[in-house]
Amino acid sequence: MSVIIDRRLNDRNKSAVNRERFIRRYKAQIQRAVSDMVAERSIRDMERGGEVKIPVRDISEPGFRNAPGGDREYVHPGNREFQQGDRIPRPDGGAGGGGSGSGEGDGDGEDGFAFTLSRDEFMQIFFDDLELPRLARTTLGEIRRQKMQRAGYTQTGSPTNLSVQRSLRNALGRRIALTGAARRRLAELEAQHAAQSAAPAPAPEDACASDDADDARVPHPVDEADTAQAVDDGGAARALDARALERAALKRRIGAVPFLEEIDLRFRHRVAVPQPISQAVMFCLMDVSASMDERKKDLAKRFFTLLYLFLTRKYEHVEVVFVRHTDDAEEVDEERFFHDRKTGGTVVLSALTLMHEIVTARYPGSAWNIYGAQASDGDAFGADPEKSRGFLEQHLLPLTRHFAYIEVPDPGARTSTLSAAYRRIECAHFAMREVVEHRDIYPVFRDLFSRQPAGAQP
Repeated sequence: MSVIIDRRLNDRNKSAVNRERFIRRYKAQIQRAVSDMVAERSIRDMERGGEVKIPVRDISEPGFRNAPGGDREYVHPGNREFQQGDRIPRPDGGAGGGGSGSGEGDGDGEDGFAFTLSRDEFMQIFFDDLELPRLARTTLGEIRRQKMQRAGYTQTGSPTNLSVQRSLRNALGRRIALTGAARRRLAELEAQHAAQSAAPAPAPEDACASDDADDARVPHPVDEADTAQAVDDGGAARALDARALERAALKRRIGAVPFLEEIDLRFRHRVAVPQPISQAVMFCLMDVSASMDERKKDLAKRFFTLLYLFLTRKYEHVEVVFVRHTDDAEEVDEERFFHDRKTGGTVVLSALTLMHEIVTARYPGSAWNIYGAQASDGDAFGADPEKSRGFLEQHLLPLTRHFAYIEVPDPGARTSTLSAAYRRIECAHFAMREVVEHRDIYPVFRDLFSRQPAGAQP
């Protein structure tokens, strides 16, 4: 089991572990605070962090202390108004002095705990529990990026990439190859030495007790057999000494082979390999006719911004196509899409037709994940709503991963003709919602992209 201890210094002596634990523990309260922040901030500040305030009652924990116990009576000097058993009314808001709470209402004000969320923490909480519909069908595009991939071993490299196991294996193989013959010869000599050491020594011949002293002093003639035996014994001794010297030389030869040499070292090798990345295209369709005032355009822009930020967290490459329309549609850049003024009637079919042409020409479904977002006040006339519904259902929805229609009507307005036509579309990856105020954007977005339970149909 491996234990990793992070000893990196935290900024201003803050504990990153405690901060992460705090965010995880009070996740629900922080999510509510983030929702309030999103409702009030502008589009340009949507992606930055911010200060989050949590009421003390949400983070208070129980405490234990030793109570004095028993019955006690206190006499306070100068009391001319209250008697024993009187109930003191709760002070009104602002009374009671000294507190730094809200001081509103019935006097329930209390302090709040405030801390700052970083950009990454804000975005993580902002898009938590959200997922893209049909994300499992994500396709890979032709755009490729360089990704480091293992490609065996090399004899040179950084010490951090040293493969100890492979280096020791090479060293062992080299030692076996260089000392194999010597080890086999040494084993043979050791076996011969062991056999000779285990053989019994020849017993000495018994001298005749009947030989007298005179016979012992009389010289005998030299026997040729005895001479040959002496010669053989001397040769055997010299052979034993030679084998001992050979064993010693073999041991020195084996010991002279180094345990590890530079030629044995192997380093893990990595090469850059181009790999396709997941990519998506987001179509923003917006009605810019005279009935779409700045408030409605701002609501549409907020939803487009949320969708783009969400797609960038799910895909490695995201392109955005802006299509605005009145009675005719045109592809424009972001600046003209949100700020250029244009008036005219409303023909939704022109925007859907242009989107289909762009998809067919530049974004094939085999390489791109196509998402569409349409915003309008629904102020369409004549046969355009029905024609738009038929074209969207037959030509665009089969090409897209998800298509969302956001209607931004005037407060208290009745159901539009375009909304009534779109409601008859039966498609799993088509959704439509109505947004009237800024606070409705984030709940609607979470409703559209909420995570489905396991086994549920998208």
